[in-house]
Amino acid sequence: MPEIARKSFESDQGSVNFDGINHIVFAGMGGSGAIGDILASILSKTKIHVNVVKGYLLPKTVDSNTLVVAVSVSGNTAETLFVLDSAHKLGCKTIAFSSSGKMQEYCAQNKIEHRIVPQFHSPRASFTSYLYTILNVLHVTLEIKQNDIMESIMELENLKKKISSLNLTDENLSLNLAKWITGIPMIYYPNGLQSTAI
Repeated sequence: MPEIARKSFESDQGSVNFDGINHIVFAGMGGSGAIGDILASILSKTKIHVNVVKGYLLPKTVDSNTLVVAVSVSGNTAETLFVLDSAHKLGCKTIAFSSSGKMQEYCAQNKIEHRIVPQFHSPRASFTSYLYTILNVLHVTLEIKQNDIMESIMELENLKKKISSLNLTDENLSLNLAKWITGIPMIYYPNGLQSTAI
């Protein structure tokens, strides 16, 4: 994960700054939708109103000051394509991320910002590359400091050392957790960190 995160954040995708945004909608299903959950958590302490759409319907509050971020690793997710089309017709600011597919074609035809992000094995396996590519492209719009993003990558690097399968000591947090869990674990979380719990 840390290597993928760093490569994705430092890739030459070209950042975009959408001005006058007061509402952001992240649209995606499954693993792509989980990226929206993480970004909504990151933005939970800001003044930006954030929605995550995992389905066909945009909130009724979208307008020309709304940024709709559509994510479909395959580029062919029907729900996300429908949301992207709806956002475009309503005059929202839009940007899309996919590996190719119908989403890339739709964006080219309608002159919508689109970034190609390669797919790793599956959408869920592509989570890290998509998250950090989106942070790379939208960190100015989202008002997220580059230093904070780099710090998160360094934390991933430190965590990797601690939980690596090469570390078979008693200090390996993941092994200790696996030994400790018996039965069904209950996971609880503070406000704003639901996506981490999921």
